Amino acid sequence: MAVKIRLTRLGDKKSPFYRVIVADSRSPRDGRFIDILGTYNPLTDPAEIKIDNEKARTWIKNGAQPTDTARDILVKSGAIEKK
Repeated sequence: MAVKIRLTRLGDKKSPFYRVIVADSRSPRDGRFIDILGTYNPLTDPAEIKIDNEKARTWIKNGAQPTDTARDILVKSGAIEKK
């Protein structure tokens, strides 16, 4: 089972709000997930990022692959280092 760290969309039309989740790569974007790592709100200035860094590091250590957008958010929160 390939596990990904990615975003799932919440919020109303034209006002997105995202959860950073751990999910099976075959499940749909807003479908079933394994764990919630935090939230991301791009509408505030600056963007509000709340991530459980310890939980994120544990999932990455266990083999979860972040998507490009999720990786950028994890770098900004300090969960992982920029390469």
